Amino acid sequence: MKFKSLISQIRSLYSLSYRRFSHSRRLVLGIESSCDDTGAAVVDENGVILGEGYESQMKIHLDNGGVIPHIAVHLHQENIEKVVTSALKNSNVDLLNVSAIAVTTKPGLRGSLAVGVEYAMKIAQLSKKPLIPIHHMEAHALTARLTNDVPFPFMCLLASGGHCQVALVRGIDDFLLLGTSRHNTPGELLDKIARRLKLQNLPECYEMSGGKAIEFMSKGGDPLSVPFPLAMTKYRDCDFSFSGFGSFATHYIEREEEKNDVPADGVIPSVRDFCASLLHGYALHMIHRIHRAFLYCEGEKLMNCDQRSLVFSGGVACNSYIRNAIENYCVHQMKCKFFAPPPKLCTDNGVMIAWNGIEKLKANIGILPYSENLKPIPDCPLGVDISAAVKEASIKLKIPKLDLESGEEKGNLKIAVE
Repeated sequence: MKFKSLISQIRSLYSLSYRRFSHSRRLVLGIESSCDDTGAAVVDENGVILGEGYESQMKIHLDNGGVIPHIAVHLHQENIEKVVTSALKNSNVDLLNVSAIAVTTKPGLRGSLAVGVEYAMKIAQLSKKPLIPIHHMEAHALTARLTNDVPFPFMCLLASGGHCQVALVRGIDDFLLLGTSRHNTPGELLDKIARRLKLQNLPECYEMSGGKAIEFMSKGGDPLSVPFPLAMTKYRDCDFSFSGFGSFATHYIEREEEKNDVPADGVIPSVRDFCASLLHGYALHMIHRIHRAFLYCEGEKLMNCDQRSLVFSGGVACNSYIRNAIENYCVHQMKCKFFAPPPKLCTDNGVMIAWNGIEKLKANIGILPYSENLKPIPDCPLGVDISAAVKEASIKLKIPKLDLESGEEKGNLKIAVE
């Protein structure tokens, strides 16, 4: 990344020659650039979000049919300085007031990660502030503790465009991975199905991501009208697979287009029922794996029945149908507490990175000197993988069934297990 006369530029931007305020509380500046969004935020030790900066690349990548890595890197390079500057300015804080700089170092796109990491190291060296490297997925998992009192241990479902994982979170940096996505990830497949449905041709969906467009079109649809098969029921583990949804969707759309003589740029007449049924199938699949995760952890004495809590985070947690279905399952079937960050904090953002930095700062974990040479790590597992032990336990589980309550609001669900 090119920095023109970095020191003078940073001093000018952040007003390092004076302090506007003296903060007795510890503050962390968080920087996120793992994929296609550039985010920064300042959060204090009490969980107060003082200010943010954010630039989304969604519209550009939407026009290209997906994230193009070299374009993402270029846009991060253009936006990183502006985003960090905005976060500090909106916080009414200059760089010398922060206690540490937290930055996403893993996992993600190598080039995208490198932009945030290099910038964080430069300003850390200039300001002599310590660095806190952050695992992107751990940050997602811990974000619920910013907005809610969520004690350890808790179960966490992380679902996004790049991941679908269920893990037991025992501490700030203590994760046991119970299951992960084998094939397509949920957000990635929603985008592909939305393109196959040609939702971008609808004026109301033109500027929406694929997942958002499917959620929008599902409103008013019948979630029981299209019988999506429940994935991986014969495998007694906690892994996820969404590829079956893709193949089923393709065949269904092709049949509907042929049957209804849909034009090349047209959308099938049953699109609302189809989208609602797709989300219903997603919810069932996730619930089936979560249920087994709880049973395994309780059987292995990793958590107690009276400690049951589930955190749902990541971009897919913004989907109201899936979110409501899982919450209803937790409350009515598993008798456990349910937590999810506000939708704004479920997608990639600087707040979750800053908050993870605060958690580590309080626990004195993972704090490095400003001179440390951080390296981006594009492929990095979440915690300790115990998925093989889960599979070996071979816990038999009845298939969950989501029954819609009578009434106009189809999002109200009650849970039954056959």
